[in-house]
Amino acid sequence: MRVGTRVVRLLASLALVLAPAACATSREGPGTDAASRAEVPETERAPDLAEHPTLFATLWQQTAAEYSAATMQAYDEASEVLPLALADSGWTAAVEQEGDDFSTLPPAVVLDVDETVLDNSPQQARTILAGGSFDPEVWGAWVAEARAPAVPGAREFLTLADSLGVAVFYVTNRDQPLEEATRRNLEAEGLPLDPEVDTILSRGEREGWGSDKTSRREAIAERYRIVLLVGDDFNDFISARLPREERDRLVERYRDRWGDRWIMIPNPTYGSWEGALYEEADDTPEERARRRLESLDDMRP
Repeated sequence: MRVGTRVVRLLASLALVLAPAACATSREGPGTDAASRAEVPETERAPDLAEHPTLFATLWQQTAAEYSAATMQAYDEASEVLPLALADSGWTAAVEQEGDDFSTLPPAVVLDVDETVLDNSPQQARTILAGGSFDPEVWGAWVAEARAPAVPGAREFLTLADSLGVAVFYVTNRDQPLEEATRRNLEAEGLPLDPEVDTILSRGEREGWGSDKTSRREAIAERYRIVLLVGDDFNDFISARLPREERDRLVERYRDRWGDRWIMIPNPTYGSWEGALYEEADDTPEERARRRLESLDDMRP
């Protein structure tokens, strides 16, 4: 049910939360200004920083054994499914290949990068400690460091795929100018990259390659049989920048693909799910805070 008039009372308690905006949902990585951390003494900053909207999500990603268990479980499932997918020439994970003859194409797996293959929680921790929010320039500086660690389980799965002769494609909404740094990061983590084929498909790399990844999956599907899709956001599998109710229907429609052709990696920090909560009129922090509270379901009669 909707929380009704309690929303008005609760909004007052959100004043500290609204100052540092939550992570933007149209990107694939959080931002921060690490230099500002030294400007305010820890004793003065701590109470305010404890109210940062992504604090608990980031702590869970960095400290919870449950997070590593969940990602390893997902990649172990992908490793078990992969041989079955390779043995069945009629198997595809891509809706873009439905109705096409792809049986003779070489196999490929397609993965998102941020929070699917690379863990950007250290950068998000910087955001929290700086009391900041997403900043494209600072995000770019983090990517340039090329130090994001591999998500638990990713290296083992991708090593297996590579050993079986499966092409590995990384479809990321990192902007094209960040592609070389992304390549260095993937190489540093020992993740497979084909030196002869461009396997990192970035946003804006070609005309028509926007934040919707459909066109990039289509480009891969022309030359490869896509046997598995792995991501942390619904849009890594199908175009799903839709209202919440329509997204729910799509999840049900494709329920036989989850854990089979589609492998979902948990990301509690940001994603397109949050944007699905809002309406066009929700263009201020206060209105978005109200919408978040109204979206809660406490199951009271």
